[in-house]
Amino acid sequence: MTRGQWGGCVLIPVAGLTTGLIGIKLLAAAWRACDAGVNASANGLALLLYGAFLVLLALAWWGAALGYVGPRNVPAALLTGLAGSAAMVWLFVTAMGSPHGYEC
Repeated sequence: MTRGQWGGCVLIPVAGLTTGLIGIKLLAAAWRACDAGVNASANGLALLLYGAFLVLLALAWWGAALGYVGPRNVPAALLTGLAGSAAMVWLFVTAMGSPHGYEC
């Protein structure tokens, strides 16, 4: 397996799914701490939809980082992908952490 296949076929999907799962876990913990939402099934469906959006966004980000920067500088591409994923998760949790303006 070449370096391009490794990044495109293995690293990008794993990194995108990991970013989405971390975002979902953090958002679920924030909602659980605030007792926000109607019930567990409503929160689960919302987390599933929000998580799918975050996974797609992270896949696009990692694909761009490894596809454009990766051939030139692999460590810079990994740091770019990691920094972008951390920023995405942080923005995701801060935007969705208090639904309907509810502050705990």
